[in-house]
Amino acid sequence: MTSIRQRVKNDWQRLRNVEWQSLDIKEAGEWPWLLKALLGLFVFLLAFIGINWWLVGEARDSLATEQRQEERLLIEYRRKASEAAFLPDIRRQLTILEDQMVQMQAMLPTSAEIPSLLDSISDAAIENRLTIETIRLRPTVSNTHYIEHPLDIQVRGDYHALAQFVSDISDLARIITQHDFTLVPVDQNGDMLRMSLLARTYSYKAASQEGSSTP
Repeated sequence: MTSIRQRVKNDWQRLRNVEWQSLDIKEAGEWPWLLKALLGLFVFLLAFIGINWWLVGEARDSLATEQRQEERLLIEYRRKASEAAFLPDIRRQLTILEDQMVQMQAMLPTSAEIPSLLDSISDAAIENRLTIETIRLRPTVSNTHYIEHPLDIQVRGDYHALAQFVSDISDLARIITQHDFTLVPVDQNGDMLRMSLLARTYSYKAASQEGSSTP
């Protein structure tokens, strides 16, 4: 034990006396034992740090990628969970909209019902003691999901009768919209007015019709 301590002490003394600028790698075998041990430890530490940095660097990049993936999946999960929470309400609203759509479609006349609708408008004019000048169909206008049926209407009567006639048209079982109203006196001395308007009713275009109209 004493000899080992003495040897370490001697090597330490030699190490302190080493002229560092005069060291030659070719003479490394003659360097003090302690110096070689320290250099070996230094090289080992450099290698360990380099390998650790390389391995840890790859792991760090992989961890960052996984963390980003985790964050993206978490956001997507929260979004889907929120959608799932509102799904029953959305289904109820969709059911209500479908019911309303069925009711609206039931209020649209079929093409075969258009002549009877013209008769209903004529009957409303007669009931209000109006003189019918024109009630006729314009050419139909085809849209994406429905067909528009414009009607030219021109009648004569007093103001109150004309107003009631407009109200009666709005109360018909089928949907009719009224546009482009004009009121002009029939003569300068009387209370008679001539009313012109454009009415529109609509019929639903069935899926088979939509497919046949597609080029």
